[in-house]
Amino acid sequence: MLAEDFDVDMANVEPKAAVMAPLATKALFTDVVTVGERGYAAVGDRGLIMLSADGQRWQQSVVPVQALLTSVYFIDADYGWAVGHDATILHTQDGGVTWQLQQFLPETDKPLMDIYFFNRQQGMAVGAYGMFYTTEDGGKNWQATFHLSLVSADDQDFLAELAETDPEGYLLERESVLPHFNRVTVQGEQILMVGEAGFVAVSDDAGQNWRRLEEFYNGSLFDIHRTATGSLLVAGLRGNVFRSSDDGDSWQEIELPVSATLHSIFEDDAGHIYLTGNAGALLQSQDNGQRFTDLSQPDGRAILNGLPLAKNLILVTETGIKLTPIGKSE
Repeated sequence: MLAEDFDVDMANVEPKAAVMAPLATKALFTDVVTVGERGYAAVGDRGLIMLSADGQRWQQSVVPVQALLTSVYFIDADYGWAVGHDATILHTQDGGVTWQLQQFLPETDKPLMDIYFFNRQQGMAVGAYGMFYTTEDGGKNWQATFHLSLVSADDQDFLAELAETDPEGYLLERESVLPHFNRVTVQGEQILMVGEAGFVAVSDDAGQNWRRLEEFYNGSLFDIHRTATGSLLVAGLRGNVFRSSDDGDSWQEIELPVSATLHSIFEDDAGHIYLTGNAGALLQSQDNGQRFTDLSQPDGRAILNGLPLAKNLILVTETGIKLTPIGKSE
């Protein structure tokens, strides 16, 4: 089969609905969020989306695709979106019980990694190889968006020259000079985004304009979090964590008791900050991210994300969803 035949076939692949699985809660899950005051939603492998009112009992939702889902976001108790591999974007209007497919592009062979909505109409989705989509109509239409300011200074010069000499080549090269975008965090109109090769960028106007921060680390970063007191934390490969108390102008490396790759950062109402990662890595800080205590889980399974729930943590892992008492291991 020729490469072009493969491309044509992939472009015409029809999505298959996620299989309703009795043991779905034991599968790989990648993200978990609150759904208004209704409860919680978790997403994961093969199009799995699970809902729970209490963090203990979970029910599988009807999902029209089997792609690995990487992130989910709810703007309120009814409207939510999820993204994943094959540039998949899903939408729900009933609190996650049923989902509709807004975008499915298997021919790209690229995953979207995070999604955020400012309201029910305006949203953004980002992912690997600089994928960046925006919508102004709740996801009925998604537009591929390119921001030159997210490109490194050297590549900006290269693209500027190419735009004058080879417009067609410019459009092709544009897709190869951006890093993977892994995670966004939003506060008001400010968006912070992290990604591959120490990439950190900020927008102060809801994504209309961006500035790329000076690199302070050359490895991939997988999450960024602004603490309740205003500090910034980023986490990534091999247990690397950095903290900034001046909005990213300078960064301090935080020493950790583990060296596992870290996937997520989240905070509870008491201001305790948690890191999760590979090999069961789970760490807690009670001093705004300056020091962390090791609460790693003995099963050694990767923890992809989590949420606080009373005196417990809802953890989504490579082997399912777990409700774990804080400070105790299973």
